[in-house]
Amino acid sequence: MKRLLVGVTALAMTGLALAAGPGAVRKRVEASMLLTGSITVAPDGSVSSYDIDKADKVPAEIVSLVQQSATDWRFEPVIRDGHPVSAKAHMSLRVVARRENENSESMTARIAGANFGDDGQDGESITYIDRHPPSYPAGAVAAHVEGTVYLLLRVDHDGKVADAFPEQVNMGVIGSDADLRIWRKALADPSVLAAKTWTFRPPTKGPHANDPYYYVRVPIVFAINSRKGGGPGDMYGQWKAYVPGPKETAPWSSDTPKGDANTDALPDGQLFLVNGGLKLKTPLDHS
Repeated sequence: MKRLLVGVTALAMTGLALAAGPGAVRKRVEASMLLTGSITVAPDGSVSSYDIDKADKVPAEIVSLVQQSATDWRFEPVIRDGHPVSAKAHMSLRVVARRENENSESMTARIAGANFGDDGQDGESITYIDRHPPSYPAGAVAAHVEGTVYLLLRVDHDGKVADAFPEQVNMGVIGSDADLRIWRKALADPSVLAAKTWTFRPPTKGPHANDPYYYVRVPIVFAINSRKGGGPGDMYGQWKAYVPGPKETAPWSSDTPKGDANTDALPDGQLFLVNGGLKLKTPLDHS
């Protein structure tokens, strides 16, 4: 595994007090850094090049971790008119740092998730037509509760949302397991309600153009700072601590195409067509 050690002090500016809250929950706290950029894959599936957005804001050791990992990545070749071609995609990477054990003075970082968007061909991706953000629950605002809801949507051929399901909710606060369950639901419920009103422009060409349903993953970030003119973008290149929520399975998941299940590797405002984009054949961080 390609991993590296980062000091616990790297989490001092994350806004989540590691020394507070119930011990059992505190031990589950991890930190993550979400990186975005682009990647170009050669006809044989190897990586020709990649770019990390705002690389000057990203710690040098994390840039090095991505470089070492990308060297070993291999993708399924992209076929056009019967021939493999070079392809470019949007890239988002979730780097996660966890303590090796509860007494450790350092954390081990690794690339835990990735999405490699569409391949840059117009008309082959799904896009928003109308998207109104959910309301921030007043109780959550008053309690300074933050979190990110990761939704799986089933969009019909007309671009309307037939189903919406919260696959995971990561919390930016520490509390008892009972409290966290309440807050996860408080953020997930308005997210689902809002998503059911959204409309999309489905793919007009490519392998998914005639699919009866489109399965889309999208994150919704609830951040107090964003209501004051700040937002997740202000944290780019920095570690952010959170309590990961359990991954849940949608009741209609048997209909979902088998694709990359990196639920929480998307930045706010982006969406990912399940089973779309570039297909990674090798592990993200294999040695």
